[in-house]
Amino acid sequence: MIRVVLIDDEDLVRGALASLLELEDDIEVVAQGSDGDVALRLTREHEPDIVVMDLEMQVMDGLAAAEAILAEVAVPVVIVTRHARHGVLKRALTLGVRAFVPKVTPAPKLSAILRDVHAGGRYVDPDLAATALTANSCPLSERELELLRHSLEGDTIASIAEATNLAQGTVRNYLSSAMSKLDADTRYGAARRAWEEGWI
Repeated sequence: MIRVVLIDDEDLVRGALASLLELEDDIEVVAQGSDGDVALRLTREHEPDIVVMDLEMQVMDGLAAAEAILAEVAVPVVIVTRHARHGVLKRALTLGVRAFVPKVTPAPKLSAILRDVHAGGRYVDPDLAATALTANSCPLSERELELLRHSLEGDTIASIAEATNLAQGTVRNYLSSAMSKLDADTRYGAARRAWEEGWI
């Protein structure tokens, strides 16, 4: 029996998926959670064979939750998603995520993927991989990327200016330019987008 912990913040989607997986003779959903925060706790409590997680969750996304789990427990993690950016896919595979599948995957195919992962295999959906690999090239300059790295870490304008030997006004200008290029409302939003794309 393949014991699964299922994490998705959409109750209807999670419930439907759990019901479909339970129809399989060799798969049992032993626990369900609605966000990444509880994923590690449920994994510790139930010691599943596989953790299946949504990528796009409001409280700690699937990638952050996978990182926390894999840092502590040697359990295969399968990520389900509506879309994939190159940086996210690359980061997931680097972390050790064993499968990356779209949410539109039919239940029988997902079950087959889980069996393969349980047997030691890996799976990346070809369409997700193709989309990720043909992602847009980075429109940001090296200096903009450097300052966004600092912003992602929560640094203030003053501390970024000190760390990079730039005037605070210059830092603001570079960050404003980056925000404009990425259509972001805040510098943190721009930094987050750059991180998701794998640029920083």
